[in-house]
Amino acid sequence: MDSVARPLGPTADRVLDPADPRIMRAAKVVLGVSTSGALAAPAEIAGIVDKSRDRGYFLPDEDDAVRVRYSRFLATRGVLLTTLASMEALAGVGDAEWQRRLPAFAVALAATCQLVRGSRDWIALAGSSRILRKKLDEADSCHGIPRKTFARLYRSGTKTARKLHFQHAVVFYQKHREDFRGLESSPQLAEILAMIDEEVAALDLRLSQLWRERLRYRLFSFRRRHHSAWKNTVFEVFRFSGSLIADLRQPGVKPPNAPKRVTVEMRQRALGLARPGDIFVTRHDDAVSNFFLPGFWPHAALHLGSEAARTEIELDFPPPHRAHAADPVCFLESKKDGVRLRPAEDTLAVDAFLILRPPLEPAEIREALTRAIGHSGKLYDFVFDFRCSDRLACTELVYRAYHHCGPLIFSLKEAGGRMCLPAEELIHQCLAQGFKVIATGGLGSGGILTGMKAELALHNSRSGL
Repeated sequence: MDSVARPLGPTADRVLDPADPRIMRAAKVVLGVSTSGALAAPAEIAGIVDKSRDRGYFLPDEDDAVRVRYSRFLATRGVLLTTLASMEALAGVGDAEWQRRLPAFAVALAATCQLVRGSRDWIALAGSSRILRKKLDEADSCHGIPRKTFARLYRSGTKTARKLHFQHAVVFYQKHREDFRGLESSPQLAEILAMIDEEVAALDLRLSQLWRERLRYRLFSFRRRHHSAWKNTVFEVFRFSGSLIADLRQPGVKPPNAPKRVTVEMRQRALGLARPGDIFVTRHDDAVSNFFLPGFWPHAALHLGSEAARTEIELDFPPPHRAHAADPVCFLESKKDGVRLRPAEDTLAVDAFLILRPPLEPAEIREALTRAIGHSGKLYDFVFDFRCSDRLACTELVYRAYHHCGPLIFSLKEAGGRMCLPAEELIHQCLAQGFKVIATGGLGSGGILTGMKAELALHNSRSGL
């Protein structure tokens, strides 16, 4: 949809009363949007951008704040575009007796001025931050944001033909300002006219400025297309190789067709010990991927618990996932097929596992799991780029669920040239923040260990003993 409308030329077949309910409803919408501040890029986002410059990425809570405000902007923009279309349809197109169609023109012009200013605010802020530009173009099912919304916004807001149409509308308004004074008998339309006067005074509609904005967009588009092509190519290479590696087994580590050390009985006992919100860290002894990941523990998943356990902490699945949430679903896990709800038979078909419990209240656990479930359906991140949230690796799901939940704070570490959080580092940071070791399975004697025995078995696994 276009963020800049062409000027309205009213038809002569009917007269628009300033008190027309359709005009009044549209004016209320435009005035309401103006007072809400939903279109402007807030100072809060500018502060987040400033803090992220040296770091090079947004933290999960900053990511959420940006997406919440941006989704609010997109939703409000959609409301204004719908209002603008209704006013255009009401006024029609033509030159005759235009003085009688001024109410619709005024409301439409006020809506367009807000759209232009809101788009310029976000474009200007993102123009100074490559991190923000990339983030706004990411898809996010949690907030209903499709891919490349910023690129489309930027293109729409800088199209020269549309900007010229808008310029003509402003010139028409300024030329016939005295004719619009007749609308000031209506309090709402008087506010609309005052808004237009204020917005127009702040606009730079010089032709040279329009061309400069278009040139900046062309440069942005060129860079984005080439970077996107490179990123997609790299991702496909890693996806292909990663999918193959995930299915490969090291020869000689275990006899052919040997069962996993975690038996059905061990799995059932582990589920009896676990609660919603526990982190399960797991290992396949013969996985080829162990070569590429640091330490003994390579993988992590979030325990959601049974339906009864989820009811106890009042955890409810969002509507898109509710149909898939019945038992035997127990885990939320990101594997090569993406972030999915999974039964215990899938997640715990392993040789060893560790259960970590966060030091949080039930309400905080519910908040973290609700946040995590919102990521369900996303693709697996074979590139392990934790700066982006449109694709998630296994430990990134845990990171985005628990970072800044209650007192918890996790820090990304550079590994293999990427900022990420390997499972071994996740364990280290969890223990440093008071996570409790609930149990281990498949370590030491091979059975389930709890208490001090579990802590000792974990220590030995991580120290290579």
